Amino acid sequence: MISEIGEAGLLQIVQRYCPSQVVGDDAAVLEAPKGQLVVTTDVLVEGVHFSDLTTPPYAVGWRSVAANLSDLAAMGSRPQALVIGLGLPSSTPIAWVEELYRGMQACSAGWGSPLVGGDLCRSPHRFVAITALGEVPPGRAIQRKFAQPGDWLVVTGPHGDARAGLELLLHPEQGSSATAAEREWLIKAHQYPRPRLDTLPILDGIPDPLRMGGMDTSDGLADALVQLCQASGVTATVDEQRIPISAALRQVFPEQALEWALYGGEDFELLLSLEPGVAQQLLDRLPGSVCIGQVTGWDPEGTVRLRGGGILSRQQAFQHF
Repeated sequence: MISEIGEAGLLQIVQRYCPSQVVGDDAAVLEAPKGQLVVTTDVLVEGVHFSDLTTPPYAVGWRSVAANLSDLAAMGSRPQALVIGLGLPSSTPIAWVEELYRGMQACSAGWGSPLVGGDLCRSPHRFVAITALGEVPPGRAIQRKFAQPGDWLVVTGPHGDARAGLELLLHPEQGSSATAAEREWLIKAHQYPRPRLDTLPILDGIPDPLRMGGMDTSDGLADALVQLCQASGVTATVDEQRIPISAALRQVFPEQALEWALYGGEDFELLLSLEPGVAQQLLDRLPGSVCIGQVTGWDPEGTVRLRGGGILSRQQAFQHF
């Protein structure tokens, strides 16, 4: 238990996951970015974002980092470093903390974003608060306000799998027809999402000027579509038949597949609004990416219509309050 080793002992453990040359002082000293600095913070709270029933500590660490790296990817930013805030009950097993940091380190390792410090405190509930630092070249940031009429709306991958995986974890009796491979696919989508930083090198190959509207879809694809259109003051039409849905989701939860693809959340894909020529270059180079619709005009309300009828709403998406 943490109570047996105290704060100093706990610090010795977590600092093993950080580069030795940047920890040990009141703050980390990093090389200054060459472009524009990008900063984001995400907080994961036990009982809200994870539980022992659905998420082992390694996966908690992975997901907490993935959420932050996804925000950087949504800005077109490459990660530079991560700062960790951790709140724990004193009864937390030491092994839980070590697995948490192993998961954080594993997710961040492939993207050049070391854990460079943070803070620890006692808390009645476990929580992980991460601040991620990134950089983006001047004029290359992706922002929600940049969508314009005529743009194609592109998503980088399938939606709904994370929601299906959560359902299988909470209710193992669900999806009784699922194969072991299908069950593993969906659960892995929930526990180990992959931030779409792999999209950035492809966009880097497209010369200036490059206007990109977009955001990540962690709160649900429908939520992202509406927020993008509202921020840009545009209206869009989406072909629901083109929304990418995995074979596993269609097979295991055929009746819920489209609803979960639109409103399930935690898929950590990107939604991008791009000029048709640029969008086509991305589609040609990024496997799994799909054009799901088009920005059709100016509209201060940011209305998003489905081709089959109906208007998307943020009300069905996850809301904290």
